[in-house]
Amino acid sequence: MAEWGKVGGDDSRTDEELLSAHVSGDRDAFGILITRHQGHLWAVARRTSHTGEDAADALQDALLNAHRMAHRFRSDSKVSSWLHRIVVNASLDRIRRNKSRLTVPLPEFDVSQYADPRDHHGDIDLSMSIGRALDTLPPEQRDAIVAVDIEGYSVAEAAALLGVPSGTIKSRCARGRTKLAVVLGHLRDKADEPTP
Repeated sequence: MAEWGKVGGDDSRTDEELLSAHVSGDRDAFGILITRHQGHLWAVARRTSHTGEDAADALQDALLNAHRMAHRFRSDSKVSSWLHRIVVNASLDRIRRNKSRLTVPLPEFDVSQYADPRDHHGDIDLSMSIGRALDTLPPEQRDAIVAVDIEGYSVAEAAALLGVPSGTIKSRCARGRTKLAVVLGHLRDKADEPTP
C-alpha cells in the first residue's frame, strides 16, 4: 500500500501541508489533495453506497463538506483518515435520506415478459437492514467495520488508514460485529427457515 501522505501529483507537500495551505488561501492545494486521494475516496463511496449514482452524490457532498470544514481539522489523525470518515458518513447519510424516498415507477404498458425473476425487493431490504445496523454503531466501530469487512482492508492497513493501533481496530471490529449480530439476528432466523 502506498504511503498516503506522499501519493499523487508532482507536489511534494504532505497532505497536512496541503490542507493547511488550503485553509490559508492556496486555491490549488485542496484540488491537489483530492486528486491525490480520489481513487481511494471513490472506492470508499462506492462500497458504502447502494448505487453508483448514490456514491457519486455522496462523494460530492463529502468533498464539499471537507472543503468547508478544513479549518476544523485536528492534527490528531491523518488527513486521509479524516477524508475517509467524511466520505463514509456522507454515504451513510445518503442511505438514510433515500430510505424515505424509495419509489417504484408504474409501467405504462405490460412489461411482465421483461420481468426479472430475482427478488430485488429482498436485496433492497437486506441493504437497508445492513445500513440501519451500521447506523447503530458508534462512529469508530463503524469506520473499522467498513474498512475491514466492507472495503477488504487488512487490520494493519485499516489501522494505518484510521491512524490507530492494530489492536484498536481488532477490538473495534469485534465489538462492532457483536452488536451487528444482535441487530441483524432476524436475518439469521430467516436463513434457518425451511424453503417451501
